[in-house]
Amino acid sequence: YDYLHRLVPEARIAVAHGQMPEGKLEKVMTDFIDRKHDVLLCTAIIESGLDIPTANTILVDRADHFGLSQLYQIRGRVGRSRERAYCYLLVPARRKITRDAQKRLQVLQQFTELGSGFQIASHDLEIRGAGNLLGPDQSGTIASVGFDLYAQLMDEAVAELKGEKPREEFEPDVELPVPALIPEEYVPDVQQRLFFYKRLASAKNDDELYEVKGELRDTCGEAPPEVDALVEVMGFKNELRAMRLRGLKSGPGRLVVQLGPDALLDPGRLATLVAKAKGRYRLTPGMELVELQPGEQAPAPLEAARALLQELRKCAVDG
Repeated sequence: YDYLHRLVPEARIAVAHGQMPEGKLEKVMTDFIDRKHDVLLCTAIIESGLDIPTANTILVDRADHFGLSQLYQIRGRVGRSRERAYCYLLVPARRKITRDAQKRLQVLQQFTELGSGFQIASHDLEIRGAGNLLGPDQSGTIASVGFDLYAQLMDEAVAELKGEKPREEFEPDVELPVPALIPEEYVPDVQQRLFFYKRLASAKNDDELYEVKGELRDTCGEAPPEVDALVEVMGFKNELRAMRLRGLKSGPGRLVVQLGPDALLDPGRLATLVAKAKGRYRLTPGMELVELQPGEQAPAPLEAARALLQELRKCAVDG
């Protein structure tokens, strides 16, 4: 308080902390909201959801000592009205802060848009670790294997203990001659690119894919064609996975779907599809469906793949 008063002697400074009597604390907060004070000097009590729409600037001293979720909540105390808001995270200039603290501050700098809570929570999990999911220990790090793989290994171990056969997972291959990626010029930060790649790979249906694409657009602007192609390719993978098909690839004058022994396709319907196409499709002994595409009539790769999968959906059976 004395330091602030020396810096800005004309400012009306109030103090708030959790040890104050309830009535006094309430009066301090009410007076601050009513603009009877210019500055509120307080502890982390401010993170507990106090709504102060008139406040537009917050300074967090020793921000490296706060957790990521704490910083996110504290930052959210300003900018709750039409006022342009500012949040300054203050750290020692000459004292080295920990690597985890640096990561936390970088995440706060990276995700500043409204609705960034999910991204921040995901990074918080990466930094702190998820702990022992089935035991009493709720701290630790799983960065060496990643959360998704860790959860998968746990599922398999639990299934084995129950005497159940673990469900076989496979990742269909899609090889099409189109650039399908998140360009570095569009998302310069490598960690953010990896984050969105992971989100797209985890999306289970088109709705989830377009939700991620919408987040990309909101964060980085209108998506380039490479991102549109990537979203479509991930959609193809979901369709292949649903039908237990091994892959889809494009070659000179042909488009090939690798069926595999577990394909959820009705043999009769598939045979009818091939017969009606009058030489356009053929089945190989290697369990592949080949669509012949003469060079002059060949559609664009994404369009051809979309049309072929639409035909195969008519042959699909429930798994």
